This record gives sequence, C-alpha cells and structure tokens, in this order.
Amino acid sequence: MEVTVESSAGLARRMRVRVPEEQVSTEVSKRLETLSREVRVPGFRPGKVPMKVIRQRFGRRVRDEVVGEVVRSSFYDALTQEQLRPAGSPTIEPENVPPGQGVSYLATFDVYPQVALPPLQTLSIVRPVARVEDSDVDAMLQTLRRQRRIWTEVQRAATASDRVVIDFTGFMDGAPLPNAHGKGFTAELDAQRMIPGFEAGLVGMSADESRTLELTFPESYHAAELAGRPVSFEVTAQRVEESAVPDMDDAFAAGFGVNEGGAQALREEVRRNMERELEERLRNVTKRRTMDALLLGQDIELPAALVEEESRRALERRKTELAHSGIDPQQAGLSADMFEEQARTRVSLGLLLAEIIKEHALQPDPHKVRARIDLIASTYERPEEVVRWYYGDRERLAEIETAVLEEQVVDWVLERASVTEEVTSFETLTQPGGVT
Repeated sequence: MEVTVESSAGLARRMRVRVPEEQVSTEVSKRLETLSREVRVPGFRPGKVPMKVIRQRFGRRVRDEVVGEVVRSSFYDALTQEQLRPAGSPTIEPENVPPGQGVSYLATFDVYPQVALPPLQTLSIVRPVARVEDSDVDAMLQTLRRQRRIWTEVQRAATASDRVVIDFTGFMDGAPLPNAHGKGFTAELDAQRMIPGFEAGLVGMSADESRTLELTFPESYHAAELAGRPVSFEVTAQRVEESAVPDMDDAFAAGFGVNEGGAQALREEVRRNMERELEERLRNVTKRRTMDALLLGQDIELPAALVEEESRRALERRKTELAHSGIDPQQAGLSADMFEEQARTRVSLGLLLAEIIKEHALQPDPHKVRARIDLIASTYERPEEVVRWYYGDRERLAEIETAVLEEQVVDWVLERASVTEEVTSFETLTQPGGVT
C-alpha cells in the first residue's frame, strides 16, 4: 500500500492511497472459490461449477464488494501509518486506474488540532452556594395550593385574580385570522399566557358582555408573518369564576400521592424534591462557569466538519423543541448557519475536555455513575426497575457515564483553579433569568 499526504489550508488533509492489485485479486479469488462450492447454477452439479462460469456470473459483484472493503480497511490502515486523527467523516473519491492495476483513491478530511490547556491555577471561578430554607418550602407549598385552586362561578365583574370563560375571534385587516378563535376558552387573568394586553383587557367583564380588544403581536412572536402587527379580538364572556386555595390537610397531601403522614409528610417530600432541584442547578451553574473559564482567551483552530456537524445537530434540536411546542419548524425559517457560533463553542469545549481526559487518564467513577442513576431513579415509583433499565443497555449507561465524566472534569479543574464562593438563594437560582 502506497500513501501520500498533502496538507491543505489549516487542518485540511488530502491523502492518496494506492492498493496493489495482488491484494484485491487474491481476496476476490478466495471469495469466488467459496462461491463455487456453495452456489447453484442450472446445468451443473453443486460444487462442480467451472471457475470460468463463476467469474462470468459473479466476478463483477464480488470485486465491487472487495474493493469497497479494501477502501475502508486501507483508509484506517493509512491513518494509523501516517499517525493522523480525522475529525468527522472523510470524502473519498475513487481514481481511474487501468484494469488490473489495483485500487487508488483520494481521501479528503480535517484532522484534530493540537489543543493546549490553559494554566489551571490562573483560572478564576465563582461557585454559587445555597440551601433550601423553610421559607422556600412555604413558598413552594403555596404555589402548589394555587395550582389546585377551586373555581366557583360568581355573578359580578371579573377582577385580576379571576378567570373568565370566553368565546373569541381574532381579526387582522378586517378579516378573520386563521387559528385565532375559540369557544369556551378559559382565560386566567393573572396567568399572562396570551399576547400582551389580552388578559388585562378582560378585567371588568361580566357574563354575556362583549368587548373588542385592540392589541399588537409582539415583535418576537414565533410566527414571523404576525410579529409586530396589530390585531383585533372580538370577545364575549360566558361566565366569571373566582378561586379559593385548598387547605393544607391530609386530603390535599393525598392529591400528590402522599397517603401517610398528611401535610407534614408532603412538606418533607417537597423539601427533598427542592433539594434535588437545587443540587442540579448548582451543579449546572458551576459547570457552565468552569467551561467559560476554560474557554476564556482560547483560540482553537476548529475542524470545519465538526462545526458543521454540531450546527446540524443544534438545528435538529431546535426543530424538535418547536414541534413539541406546537410550532411548525418549517415556518420558522431556521438554518444550520444560525447555530454556527453556538456550535463553535460546543466543539471548542469538547476538544478541551477531551484533552483533559486524555492527558490525565480520567475515567467515569462507577460509584458516581451509580449515585447519579439512583438519583434519577428516586423520582420514579419503582426505582429498582429504572436502575435495571439503565444497566441493561450499554448505550443508555454510556450517556450517564459521559455526564458523570464531565462532572469529574469540572471537579478536577475546580481543585486546581482559584475558586471563590457566591452565597445565593434557592429562589434566585431557580427563577427564570436568575443566577447563570
């Protein structure tokens, strides 16, 4: 096998590989010989088909199969010989050679860059610390009570804490707006789920009253053709309902599956769930800040293939998110290019983490893997089945091992960096737009 490598711009490489005919024809002959003993050809007894006939009937197909396998195996042999690490899938172009002169092809690919880790003792990382206070649990229980509010019809005008059952139709430029209508729709006036001004416009309405709401779609509205445009809603109220929160008693606790211990047992369960949520949030914020510190000042040359691949993955993730939200991804005007900056960051981090793992021979700690699986399983009714589910599938287990290994890298960096603590609260950490 002959191999020549050309360095193009940056990380791009062009590798020409020539495989001698003897290697190809020997394997072809072996396979045809095997076929001659197995194949059935009309007019010949099994195992007695002349090799000339076998070659005429099956020679081309067998050679194509062998050439495909030779290209794959020789490509990886050539990489090993030349000590190259390809990033992403190669582009392989067969070259024309005279019959009987072997196989020749040109492979084009990017290679991984050399990654230099920053001096870890120079990294400054602020790690948040917090605990679940009694007041946090009180607030969460109050939220749960509000979620289980009991609604009763009233004969008065609606206030901002009520809900109104309405019929409505949206109009734009005097014509009904598709998909902007509803009958028996329940609008909670303090929920702010509709476009700005909709719920506020229902305050003061009474049963059987009609109103016209003159509003404007937000500039950031997901449907680009409606963003920033004025809209009118013709609204008729069917009835007005007020709410009352339930008492914190045994019946309320039973509604959350707590059938023993009543309100106190529910409180303890809520605290445990909040502590799990807080632990996860603290871990995620610390991880993100550690990654930011690792990236600061880095200028890593990135393989284009990896950036393109990560951009496509980010695009598909976004399409899935939109679809789950009831939005047609095809109407969002998305393209992989929109995610390139995000992809470059993720690829850079991946290269840095891989370098730390390789340089220091880090492996996922089996005890930490089991602890993470136990933590996940504890939120299910039959945790032992969840544990078996993870350990019963290598691919699922590998996902947990990868997450644990990333956390071990974070811990490894934190042990060597300059770390200060930032005292914060459960509410600040968990609210939208809180600690990042």
